[in-house]
Amino acid sequence: MTSIITRTFSSKLWRDWSVLRPFLTYPPKHKLSTAAEEQKNDLEDLKNLDPFSHPDFFHVYDMFTVKDLFEARVHFGHKEGSLNDYMRPYIFGSRLGHLIIDLDQTAELLRQALNFTAHVAFQGGIILFIAKNPQICYLVEKTAKECKEYAHTRYWKLGTFTNANHEFKAVTRLPDLCIFLNTMESVVKQHKAVVHAAKMAIPTVGIVDTNCDPKLISYPVPGNDDTPCAIELYCKLFKQAVMRGKRYRNNMLEKM
Repeated sequence: MTSIITRTFSSKLWRDWSVLRPFLTYPPKHKLSTAAEEQKNDLEDLKNLDPFSHPDFFHVYDMFTVKDLFEARVHFGHKEGSLNDYMRPYIFGSRLGHLIIDLDQTAELLRQALNFTAHVAFQGGIILFIAKNPQICYLVEKTAKECKEYAHTRYWKLGTFTNANHEFKAVTRLPDLCIFLNTMESVVKQHKAVVHAAKMAIPTVGIVDTNCDPKLISYPVPGNDDTPCAIELYCKLFKQAVMRGKRYRNNMLEKM
């Protein structure tokens, strides 16, 4: 009697298992993967990662505030008589005959410029810092050296960009981005490199004061280009943007 009950129970259990087996769900295979397979999946995610699909991949929007710009006197412009007509959209008003720059616009445009700079550094591009004001030459050269890029703060030869192979006696790679800490050689004369970079289709970022012409600058940033504390802030922010782009690039290459 016991053997009959056992056989009946066993046959019933097997019949129920045969019916239920097709409908049973098993854990996904990736949960059973080894550490090597998980690392391989992480690498695939890194390869498929597209920084251009993120609005702020390098988190440059957290690098400064409007208050920081105000304390660095970025809003101070030149006298009303020196205003360039193309700078009128960026003017907030005037006080005691001096123009005041709208810092809300400056903050947004500066973040766009920093984001573009970080992307160029992330892609391994060459970045050239350019300035002509003797008072800030040392600071600009120091900034370029600290982020392992290049700077030009001396007299600009006419063929530096437009006839580079002849000037340097070799096939020369032009920079992928030019950052102008000031776009003027004097109060009324524009830096020659602005026009030459536009001719050679080199993207540019430029700090444009109220007496500047922003038309040929790819990413114009309205702001004071004379005060040392303002220049120090610009150099600090652009150095951070370059270093962030390079750090992200190195981290991805190490994991690959």
